[in-house]
Amino acid sequence: MMKPKVGFAMAADKTKYVFDAAALERLEQSCAIVRREPLEEFDSPAARALLAEIDILVTGWGCPMVTAPVVASAPRLRLIAHAAGTVKYTLDPAVYAAGIAVTHAADANAVPVAEYTLAAILFSNKRMFELRDRYRADPGRKSSYALTNAPIGNYQRIVGLVGASRIGRKVARLLRPFDFTVLLSDPYVLPGDPVTEDAELVSLDEVMTRADVVSIHAPSLPSTRGMIGARHFGLMQDGACFINTARGAVVDEAAMIAELQTGRIHAVIDVTEPEIPAPGSPLYTLPNVFLTPHVAGAVGTERLRLGQLAIAEIERFVAGRPLEFAVEPELLERLA
Repeated sequence: MMKPKVGFAMAADKTKYVFDAAALERLEQSCAIVRREPLEEFDSPAARALLAEIDILVTGWGCPMVTAPVVASAPRLRLIAHAAGTVKYTLDPAVYAAGIAVTHAADANAVPVAEYTLAAILFSNKRMFELRDRYRADPGRKSSYALTNAPIGNYQRIVGLVGASRIGRKVARLLRPFDFTVLLSDPYVLPGDPVTEDAELVSLDEVMTRADVVSIHAPSLPSTRGMIGARHFGLMQDGACFINTARGAVVDEAAMIAELQTGRIHAVIDVTEPEIPAPGSPLYTLPNVFLTPHVAGAVGTERLRLGQLAIAEIERFVAGRPLEFAVEPELLERLA
């Protein structure tokens, strides 16, 4: 029996480590790799020739849009395995119309995001970023010692999660060993959902009012755009921390900046709207903001998980078993 043929489509400069030598060797146990170098476009004769030959397309960050003409150029294609997070902005509806199965590695990408969030919660409750700045400005430690006598730290604090996404659920599980009260706001979570074993289901207003740290894990949808606004920031306690590793569009950024400029709250921000803040944005310079360049997800060797999950899904598909992380058309609309 001939092995199904596999091709890759992703930006090589964005996907280092996703498929190392060991991963490719594993993939070759179940598939025939047509070409190891990934396509970065679908329009050239060479790209169209490869598309015509493959049964499985492995995509990743930087993959061009899989449009109807691309699907038409790949008559044998039966599976798209996305070795990255959301596949939402990669697929045209023509993919599903052609009966092509889709899977993604969002669950693997969620692991480092949850880890980043845990670290941010622990550091924020202990005011580590402020302590760093105080120590730099005052090596005698007088100002640092003054802050350590304030009601800070990680014992018996309240953590609020907004969104029971795969990341939100992983964060809730990671918080189990700590002396936290964990609150969760998500209108789609019903009593009896397993996540309620790790978090108390409450309203969004209650999360914003009670939590010492609020962490956002909601998808970016038309219905969630700007869902955290001035009123919500006004509900936060003095000294509370706001963490966003989800999508910048979920937050009214102007309202967030206005509240941060008062100095009343602080924030750990990994995602913004637009993706890169405008030059001169206060987010770059506010002392109570820890800003990172959208790196909570898989970076460096963390990307190995993405390739490994994609290969595991391909192995299931080739063996005729159900995909564990299939992306159905109706799910696509709810993805981040």
